[in-house]
Amino acid sequence: MGSVGLLILGAILGAFICAKTRSAAGAVAFSLVALVLFIGTPVGQGLPSAISAFVSAVDQATTPALAGTQGADVEGGPR
Repeated sequence: MGSVGLLILGAILGAFICAKTRSAAGAVAFSLVALVLFIGTPVGQGLPSAISAFVSAVDQATTPALAGTQGADVEGGPR
């Protein structure tokens, strides 16, 4: 399992080097490789569900404000 950590570190260093040389495509590619390797580890397996829970909470919080239904519950109707 230690070799996966070295691969992740190598991918992060590759992304940093590409970013310093202003190669955006290379930096994005190395970052995606590092993310996929991280999700493959036992520590990172909960990351997709955590992101899903966060997006769901933000959606539930913003939907009433964007739909304009929050003001309809107050006496006097929407503002």
